[in-house]
Formats: sequence, structure tokens, C-alpha cells
Amino acid sequence: MFQLVDFHDSISATSVGASIGLGFVMSMLFFMEGNISESVVCNPANKLKKGSSFHLDMFVTGVINAILSVFCLPWVHGSLPHSPLHVRALADIEEHIENGHLTEKIVFVRETRLTTLLSHILIGVSIILIPYPLNMIPIPVLYGLFIFLAITSLGEFQMWERLVLIFTEQSLYPPYHYVRRVPQKIIHCFTMIQILQLVALCLISFGGSAYLKMFFPFVIILLMPIREKILPKIISERHLDALDGEH
Repeated sequence: MFQLVDFHDSISATSVGASIGLGFVMSMLFFMEGNISESVVCNPANKLKKGSSFHLDMFVTGVINAILSVFCLPWVHGSLPHSPLHVRALADIEEHIENGHLTEKIVFVRETRLTTLLSHILIGVSIILIPYPLNMIPIPVLYGLFIFLAITSLGEFQMWERLVLIFTEQSLYPPYHYVRRVPQKIIHCFTMIQILQLVALCLISFGGSAYLKMFFPFVIILLMPIREKILPKIISERHLDALDGEH
């Protein structure tokens, strides 16, 4: 079932160099996705009591992936959207109506490893279902599942909220914290800048060239200096703090 990598196989120096470059790019992507996933999960709005473990997660992920590489197995990493959805599934949520708009607030999260352990055990057990009967599930059904997860999670993202505001009469704006602290034109300007960044990421991610997709992590990294160096020259820090914050 498991086969070790044949390190004695004749591999050219060019192939080794290319593998190092691809591995570096992939590791950066995993690093960012893992930290983004944990940042979303450990958001203060979730009111988690147990502390975060960014460094430990990265260390454990690196050790596991090193072992998986020796056995020619795919890597593991923290991923969206099921990580925050798992937190939400364990949470008690209160609904409040303010000025006719429904808002949700997490009041308590059952912080347990049992659900994660059981879910991954079931994922491992599912290997006995390959190829039958898993091959009987139509591919469009899987695509529909992913689309459903994406649509149902849109309401949790501030960017989607601000995108809807573009097509909403100002007098009907929901009582979001940034609506009260940031002028309307600044909100729309910030939203359009984020949309342009999203379009650039989509063009690279869904582009037909495999070589183009290799630059996806680099584009993600470029978003950081754009936020820290360029955006403050367009939008004041006071407004950026309000738009970036949760409250």
C-alpha cells in the first residue's frame, strides 16, 4: 500500500532544482493558508477560551508532510472553509434584530478535539469505499456541494456585506460598525480595491497555464505590502482600522 521514494533513481540536477523551487512555493501557500485558517478560527468574535497555537500547528504540519513526502503521499494543511464552519457547528449563536436587520452573535463554543478526531477517522475509513460506491457519486453533485458551502458562507465575510452596500440605498444600510465610522465613498473605494485584488487572484488561479498558477503564493504575499504601504496613502489609517476590524 505504501511505497518509499526511490532516492537512488537517476534525477538530473535541473529536476532537483525545479523540485526545490516548486516545494518552496507550495510550502509558502500552505503556510499562508494554515495561518489564515487559524486566524479566522481564533477570531475574538468566536470567543474561544483556549489559546492559539500558530507555531505548533506549523511545526506539526511540517513534520507530517515530511513523512508523507517519503511515502509519495499528498500533503496535509489547514484549509477553508471547513475549519471556521467546524467552529460554527460547535457554537451557540444568538440572533438579534436591530433596525430591521438580523445579526448573529456567538456566545459560546464547545472547544473539543473529539469531533475533529472522529471526522478524520471517518475520512480514513472512507478509503474502503474506493472505488465502489464512491465512484457512483456524480461529479456535478460534488460541485454543487462546494457551491453550496461557498454561498452559505458569504454572509460571514465583510467584503460581501460591503459589496451588497454598493447596490443598497444609503438610508437602508444595516447598522454595521464601519458604516457609522467610515464615509460611504471610502467604503466603496476600499471594496473596489479588494475586488480588483480578487479578480487578479482569480485570473491566476483559474488561468489555463500551470506555470502561471505557480505565482499564486507570490501574489498573496504582495497583498501584504499593498495593505501596509499603498492603501494608507489612499485611505486614512483610522478608516482602515474600522474597515479591517470586527467591532
